[in-house]
Amino acid sequence: MDASLWIAKTGLTAQQTRMQVISNNLANVNTTGFKKDRAVFEDLLYQNIVPAGGQTDAQSQAPTGLMLGTGTRVLATEKLHGQGNVINTENALDLAITGEGFLSVSQPDGTIAYTRDGSLKLSATGQLVTSGGQAIQPAITIPQNAESITIARNGIVTAQLSSGGGSSQVGQINLSLFVNNAGLKPIGRNLYSSTDASGVAIDGLPGENGAGILMQGSLEASNVNVVEEMVNMIETQRAYEVNSKAISAADGMLRFLNNNL
Repeated sequence: MDASLWIAKTGLTAQQTRMQVISNNLANVNTTGFKKDRAVFEDLLYQNIVPAGGQTDAQSQAPTGLMLGTGTRVLATEKLHGQGNVINTENALDLAITGEGFLSVSQPDGTIAYTRDGSLKLSATGQLVTSGGQAIQPAITIPQNAESITIARNGIVTAQLSSGGGSSQVGQINLSLFVNNAGLKPIGRNLYSSTDASGVAIDGLPGENGAGILMQGSLEASNVNVVEEMVNMIETQRAYEVNSKAISAADGMLRFLNNNL
């Protein structure tokens, strides 16, 4: 009887973790380029009371056995890298990635991080940076006398110079691909870092070798579906309630034994 209390407790803990995942998804429903998470469950070890196939007598074997579960746990949280809606912003420095790939940005410690947030800005030196100030890689600097900037679908950046200076190609935006996007480590600020599970980044040109294309003047919205998350929240709440009732029922059975034996 005591085991049922602990089994139900594992259910409460797992559902509480799932609720935290859902809450984070809903909190980031308006975060540019955000990818929703999903909690992955697994059952815990079983008590093998009677093994399947064990001898029940000299002539017979147990067809199924007797194995009692010990509960559940959240094994992992998985990022679902589905495409978010593309929103038109009419801002020349906004980029949406349609398809696979990430923008590469340099970190203060010299490492490279990756992002789907294409809301780019110009630094004081004219360099293209993210909203957080990280410079995209390879570095691109816009001339001070540039009147307008054009970013092609294949990542070529062209600046239209003032005073009849014509146009000038100032850089190339690449996209980084990974064998396993779900293995990337989210580090906050709309950034990811590579891991052994994700594999090393494969840099390439947009529109080639499976990489997506760039859309200037647009941003990729979060891929969180609010209705779906609300349904998941209700389901989680009901599962939590059922596990709490299991604890109450086990407690009542134990109380009955204590009072009547």
